[in-house]
Amino acid sequence: MTRAARWAWLVSLVAVTGACGVLAFLLSIGATTPRGFFERHYVWLFWLNAAVAAALVLVIGIAAVRLLLRVRRAKFGSKLLLKLAGIFALVGVVPGLLIYTVSYQFVNRSIDSWFDVRLASALDAGLNLGRGTLDGLVNELSLKTRDAADRLAESSAGQPVQLLALERLREQMAVRTVALVGSGGQILMAVGGDTSALTPDRPSATLLRQARTAGVMSQLEGLEDEALALQGQARIRALARLPASDMSLGSGDRYLMVVQRVPGQVLTNALAVQTASSEYQQRALERDGLRRMYLGTLTLVLILAVFAALLLAVILGNQLARPLLLLADGMRQVAKGDLSAKPVLASRDELGGLTRSFADMTDQLADARVQVERSVAQLEDARSNLQTILDNLTAGVIVFDARGLIETVNPGATRILRLPLSAYRGRRLEELAPLQGFAQSVAQRFEQLGDSPEAGERGTWQDAFELQLEDGQDTLTLLVRGAQLPPDARLLVFDDISEVVSAQRSAAWSEVARRLAHEIKNPLTPIQLSAERLQHKLEAKLEGADQAMLVRSVGTIVNQVQAMKQLVNEFRDYARLPSAQLKALDLNALASEVLLLYAEAQESGRLHAELAADPPAIQGDPTQLRQVIHNLVQNALDAVSDKPDGQVTLRTQKAFNDAGELRGLRLQVIDNGPGFADKVLKRAFEPYVTTKSKGTGLGLAVVKKIADEHGARVRLVNLHLQGDEGGAAIGAQVSLSFSKLATAPGPLDAGNAHRAA
Repeated sequence: MTRAARWAWLVSLVAVTGACGVLAFLLSIGATTPRGFFERHYVWLFWLNAAVAAALVLVIGIAAVRLLLRVRRAKFGSKLLLKLAGIFALVGVVPGLLIYTVSYQFVNRSIDSWFDVRLASALDAGLNLGRGTLDGLVNELSLKTRDAADRLAESSAGQPVQLLALERLREQMAVRTVALVGSGGQILMAVGGDTSALTPDRPSATLLRQARTAGVMSQLEGLEDEALALQGQARIRALARLPASDMSLGSGDRYLMVVQRVPGQVLTNALAVQTASSEYQQRALERDGLRRMYLGTLTLVLILAVFAALLLAVILGNQLARPLLLLADGMRQVAKGDLSAKPVLASRDELGGLTRSFADMTDQLADARVQVERSVAQLEDARSNLQTILDNLTAGVIVFDARGLIETVNPGATRILRLPLSAYRGRRLEELAPLQGFAQSVAQRFEQLGDSPEAGERGTWQDAFELQLEDGQDTLTLLVRGAQLPPDARLLVFDDISEVVSAQRSAAWSEVARRLAHEIKNPLTPIQLSAERLQHKLEAKLEGADQAMLVRSVGTIVNQVQAMKQLVNEFRDYARLPSAQLKALDLNALASEVLLLYAEAQESGRLHAELAADPPAIQGDPTQLRQVIHNLVQNALDAVSDKPDGQVTLRTQKAFNDAGELRGLRLQVIDNGPGFADKVLKRAFEPYVTTKSKGTGLGLAVVKKIADEHGARVRLVNLHLQGDEGGAAIGAQVSLSFSKLATAPGPLDAGNAHRAA
């Protein structure tokens, strides 16, 4: 709880306590207030008490509900707050209930004692006594006034009444005023009375009428106003009719009026008894309301005590639980990874020290995490750099974990092996059917390295492997290097050296061809000339069978020498194949010109062309590419020569990438012959590899060499029936893919190629 919140709670507590105290004070003085105060303010005091009580109950209820909700949600510290609230509430409520019970009984009995029957009887008796005393004075004055009227009538004997006679009566009766009143109530003469008035007050018409009827009448006046009565305004007025006489001053009745003051002590006692009786009756009428008011005050005080106890429990509980809540919240934040600065309790006790220690520990953890994140970032940068290097390596890289499962594969490995190795992460290399033999060989090589490494091997080994791909089209020659990685991982790095090996073989064959052309061609001509000379010298000298044998033997020698010359010339051409002179040309036009040499095959339907519309121009050497097309078409026609329905198709088509962009031009020669033998597919581009009985095996080797000069890719494929990949071949296909495109086709270049041919 913040300092502002604590001050707000304190001010609220003081305000509520003050309001309740004022209400309790007002209610406590209800019984001693002047007459009429309690009656005027009873309703609003009662409802004000009820409103304050309801507000306190509502506040207590809200606090209790919030506390129970915190307990139900299992918030940290809620159980401690509940326990403290229960303890303080018990401390405040139990004594309060005890006091409330005692006060309840006391109030009931006290109020009942206030209205005891004996007290009511005493008040009634005192009131009757006062009334009796006053009535006695009134009656006594009435008798005296009648006697005085008779004496006055006798003493006057028909003569007018004198003031002196009235004065003597006043002195004899010891009264305040004596007056002679006419029949209409007018004052005829008077003696005595107040000095402030010249004549005494006239009697009321009622009193005058009663005196005319009864002869004499008296009444008590001035008690209506207690203040005036205490000031001496209370009096007894008696009116007696004078007997008729011939000596009266005038016609009509006359009355003797006597006014006597009520004795002060008697008046005071009578008024006191009357006031007490009136208040007693008023309190008796308010007995139930007064009881409810006092009991309401007691209930309000009890609720205030409970409220104060609960409020104190919440405040003290928050003070005790706040450090623990800070620590718990901080721990939850740290558990979620939030290591920001944590609040510290501004106190010097052990709990405050604990929060400070926790904040310091969090700061240290934050610094450590920053260092770790920095290290991780550096590691990620290094890993990213390493991954970039791996992705751009032309060599293939595969990393195996301690269990022999593929962990890392770079794009170079996928490109070289032509298999989706990335999809096999977490699996063994042996699970790829085409790589089972390769995986076993690699595993054996690693075991040899671990058991008995060869001289010079220090945790690494290097070897060459030949790998037959799944489609059986190409054989890869891989240069593989293996290394052990800590703790038990393995690294495999390999390069495709098939082209290097092929180039080495081509270079070796070129050297062999050059040497053969030099060593063999020179003696062939003398051999042929010697054989022909022998035939010329000896043919005429021999007869019959000997002559025929001579002719036959010389012919054989000459024919074989010619064959040897042709073979030597082909080897010479292979060895002396000039570098390609690349320029823009139209491959369709070049193919059409070559097909003119095979007009007979086209007319018989064994050869036909499917040329792409508007093909892009390529960079190529017309002379060499014409030789390539010629070799491929001739080989295809030779393959179908024994089939009556043999067909050869020369096709050109555009090549597109996945994005639909033009990336090259493809030349295909397709036949429906027997296809390539497996041994030819494996080494088709090596010199002297052929299935023909009369072939030299240099045709595809020349094609491969020319394709390499043009940066084109050559591919041999056996064709099968759809869905019968493992069955016999129904044809063969040779494809050349040209990726070097020219900016514009050159029809003149194609014509030049034709003339060069």
